[in-house]
Amino acid sequence: MARLVSSLPQVDETTPLAREVAADARRRLSLQGRPLPRPARTRVLTVANQKGGVGKTTTTVNLAAALAQAGARVLVLDADPQGNASTALGVEHHAEVAGLYDVLVDGVPLEDVLQECPDVPGLACVPATIDLAGAEIELVSMVARETRLRSAVAGYLARRASAGEAPPDYVFVDCPPSLGLLTLNAFVCAEEVLIPIQCEYYALEGVSQLLKNISMITQHLNPVLHVSSILLTMFDGRTRLAAQVADEVRTHFPREVLTTTVPRSVRVSEAPSYGQTVMTYDPGSSGALSYLAAAQELAERPVRPAEQDLTTSGSRR
Repeated sequence: MARLVSSLPQVDETTPLAREVAADARRRLSLQGRPLPRPARTRVLTVANQKGGVGKTTTTVNLAAALAQAGARVLVLDADPQGNASTALGVEHHAEVAGLYDVLVDGVPLEDVLQECPDVPGLACVPATIDLAGAEIELVSMVARETRLRSAVAGYLARRASAGEAPPDYVFVDCPPSLGLLTLNAFVCAEEVLIPIQCEYYALEGVSQLLKNISMITQHLNPVLHVSSILLTMFDGRTRLAAQVADEVRTHFPREVLTTTVPRSVRVSEAPSYGQTVMTYDPGSSGALSYLAAAQELAERPVRPAEQDLTTSGSRR
């Protein structure tokens, strides 16, 4: 492999297109087929940012697909009533389909509503249907309204364990761009928060408020919740602004920011319209390679020890 990478032609800055093509080729050879470490226990990550349009759903589905392609067992919970994650993963989410609404409001077990992603073995999704838009109102009067998703995930993991079935390695929760009861349930359910930040002028706007909300949830509802990763998205290396934003984010969050940045990519934007992630739509594109690199970086990061086991936390609160 090393000999093959070194055989690729070296180019200089006078040939930017050739340089980009050669760089992607080297990256593809070094990334694809590289084994990833499997976590010792299920990692539950909520992907959140109160600012819209920063790539939350895109990040969720592509990281999930990249990890599943590397052999991990991955479950995506679509908590956004728009259902974009369900669309990108190619699972049905029309009004007649049971989904996360039924789990939160009616207590339906997760295993009864999850669907396998048709394009990526090892990847499953609990879809968001239009009914989920009304869940915010219905949850207000319910008992344990903030912990219903955590209880559902804990029950699912416990049932798999009692049946001798392997648990998922990763559970990703895709949030809506607001702090309502759906997002609150996602935060209470997870141990880790992954924040996508767009490399644009208002990148840090809303992040400080998000961190305050996470701090409040940590104090009152979920003591193990913490921001584990920040991913810079929509990065345009040709602009000085993108570099300045990236530097500013890395200065504020030196330990959390992933080394990998995700560039602006037409292929990433096109993929959901075909009911796919970019990992299957165009696996050799720069966007797919970036998400693959980010997934490997995420998998190789040390996991902070949990203060409590998720399979029992639902019953202790």
